[in-house]
Amino acid sequence: MATLSVKPSRRFQLPDWHTNSYLLSTNAQLQRDASHQIRQEARVLRNETNNQTIWDEHDNRTRLVERIDTVNRWKEMLDKCLTDLDAEIDALTQMKESAEQNLQAKNLPLDVAIECLTLRESRRDIDVVKDPVEDELHKEVEVIEATKKALQQKVSQAFEQLCLLQEVQQQLNSDHRGKMETLEIDRGCLSLNLRSPNISLKVDPTRVPDGSTTLQQWDDFSRFNKDRAEAEMKAATELREATALTIAETNNELEAQRVATEFAFRKRLREMEKVYSELKWQEKNTLEEIAELQEDIRHLEEDLRTKLLSLKLSHTRLEARTYRPNVELCRDQAQYGLTDEVHQLEATIAALKQKLAQAHLMGAGGLSMSFPRDALDALCKHLARLQADIACKANSMLLDTKCMDTRRKLTVPAERFVPEVDTFTRTTNSTLSPLKSCQLELA
Repeated sequence: MATLSVKPSRRFQLPDWHTNSYLLSTNAQLQRDASHQIRQEARVLRNETNNQTIWDEHDNRTRLVERIDTVNRWKEMLDKCLTDLDAEIDALTQMKESAEQNLQAKNLPLDVAIECLTLRESRRDIDVVKDPVEDELHKEVEVIEATKKALQQKVSQAFEQLCLLQEVQQQLNSDHRGKMETLEIDRGCLSLNLRSPNISLKVDPTRVPDGSTTLQQWDDFSRFNKDRAEAEMKAATELREATALTIAETNNELEAQRVATEFAFRKRLREMEKVYSELKWQEKNTLEEIAELQEDIRHLEEDLRTKLLSLKLSHTRLEARTYRPNVELCRDQAQYGLTDEVHQLEATIAALKQKLAQAHLMGAGGLSMSFPRDALDALCKHLARLQADIACKANSMLLDTKCMDTRRKLTVPAERFVPEVDTFTRTTNSTLSPLKSCQLELA
């Protein structure tokens, strides 16, 4: 007889089955509603985040563009500042070299002035006088020393200013290089996009690197460099103008002193030429006077000798007539005549001797002399003194002429300078004034 096998399991009731189906259906609807809510919220979030990302990227791209523009403006300002700085450094360097050349050029006037002073030390006797020429030469040396000191000061100031400009230039170059590197980095960042192959996640990209500065500090740093460069360039420009003014003033002062010194030389030479001519005239007259005096003395002495012979003749006749015998020894007309002749001759001889003495005394300049020849010797000694003084004057004129010839170096280019008077007091000029010819002969 067959039996019914039943699977051993829990048996649910029909309401349970309906309840389960209802719950499944209800839960499915709830899950779908929840999923729909989540999907909607996800879509909203996606839209919002996408928009936010797009706008953030757009804003940051705009900020990068603005930052690049700002940095580029500063770079252009630094470029202009560096260009102006380079030009100012070149201009100041040229002005410094010009001042150095002018300073070097002052050595020639100084050497010439010292050479003139040295030459004039060779004057002799009374001509060693502190005259206006010597004063002007010493003043010229002082002016040259003062101009050299002023130019040296400007050269030193220019050197110091160049050091400051180069220091500023290095600072600007460093800032400029920083701006260039920043522009390169920011432009690289601006060129990146979502499809760029070299983008990746980085470790802690939001960190603040050491040495970071604020925007104000960055702006202040570049502005300080720019302002300092402009201030140093302004100082350099003022220094260049002051240096140019100093060069012009020193050249004018030196030129004025040169003109004054050479005017004093010419005036002194004219004065010495006048005195030289006067002394030569006195020498000529003295020589003529000596010659005439010697001639007159010779004639007086000849007359005196002749009168002495006549006196001897008269004395001899008178003495011989004293030997007449007896009554023949009478005082006749011949006796009276001879006696009168003797008296006349004695008076004539005395007058001749007196005139001869007067001639000697006049030759001595009115001084009383023990012997007649002493007066003539005194006149000759005075002539020697005249000639010695003439030689001194000739020597002094020669020295001053050498000085004037040496001073031609100040106005004649070195390659065209030819001395008119050499070391041995010869002259290269074929034509000389009579005064200079005599001067060279006496020298």
